[in-house]
Amino acid sequence: MKVLVLGGTRFIGPPVVRRLLAVGCEVTRFHRGKTPGAGDTGSRTILGDRRPLTPHIDLLREEAPDVVLDMIALTEEDGRQMMDAFRGIAKRVVVISSMDVYQVFGRMLGSEPGGATDEIVTEESPLRTKWYPYRGEVPRADDDPQKVLDDYDKIPMERFVLGDPDLPGTVLRLPMVYGPGDYQHRLYEYVKRMRDGRSFIVIQNSFASWRTTRGYVEDVADGIFRAVVDDRAAGQVFNIADPTFYREAEWIRLIGDALGWSGEIIELPEEALPAPMRVQFDPRQHLTVDSSKIRRILNWDSRTDPKAAIRATAEYELANPPGNFVADYAAEDDLASSTKMGT
Repeated sequence: MKVLVLGGTRFIGPPVVRRLLAVGCEVTRFHRGKTPGAGDTGSRTILGDRRPLTPHIDLLREEAPDVVLDMIALTEEDGRQMMDAFRGIAKRVVVISSMDVYQVFGRMLGSEPGGATDEIVTEESPLRTKWYPYRGEVPRADDDPQKVLDDYDKIPMERFVLGDPDLPGTVLRLPMVYGPGDYQHRLYEYVKRMRDGRSFIVIQNSFASWRTTRGYVEDVADGIFRAVVDDRAAGQVFNIADPTFYREAEWIRLIGDALGWSGEIIELPEEALPAPMRVQFDPRQHLTVDSSKIRRILNWDSRTDPKAAIRATAEYELANPPGNFVADYAAEDDLASSTKMGT
């Protein structure tokens, strides 16, 4: 099988490519060449920018891929260009989407009608009715690195991929993914405090009860791999996620158990916290997602032990700390002291 991967150079991409190569697939990756170590997988490389894709279409079509895996389609135009490029060439396409397409995500942001629910969403659950969740009232400047977020929305992108009768598509909706290589550093804030020997972690009490769906990078990569190599994935939408939903306080405790931290989790009301420590969404709305469909159809499973996954992630996070993280331990100390004194 010949697989063309658009992107695939960091975090989730490399373990997907390793799996494809291990079963004998011929893999070509199209990327900008800006990720260190991106050429170390043994796959063939074509350099170029995904936006726009049009100038590179002839070269990419020469690869004559059986399957195109698009890991960086973010917008409606991304989906249109990709489908136009490979219609009549590829047998299937697989695109990476997100749990943020669901209506419950919009309720977390306060942009969707209806109150908070305990719904566990499936692939058939309602999607957001308000598109472009990160578009502000004032458009970003053309030279802003975040300009693409003005047009970011995977709902219209998915529609292009699923609506073409001549090129079957597969949509994979991912959760919050953690693991070595996570450039969003989703565990760092907790891991840093634990490794610094903090005796407590302060969080907003409503956030402590918030539940969400996560996935470890190696498990998620295995789900993507299976969707690429298995023709049963054609025309399907799959959620890829762990089956267990942790309250945020439970998640912190699980991280602590994995790292040998036995400190206290102090839950305080929103009004008692300084603005930087307040969550920026409505934590009454959970984001819990059912992933039984891909388990049933493609025999996928999330096999990695959570504590082993956390330890591997923590090792990476501490060796590769984010440059913009500032730990305000003084503010936490003041809050904890006030709490213990009953003031």
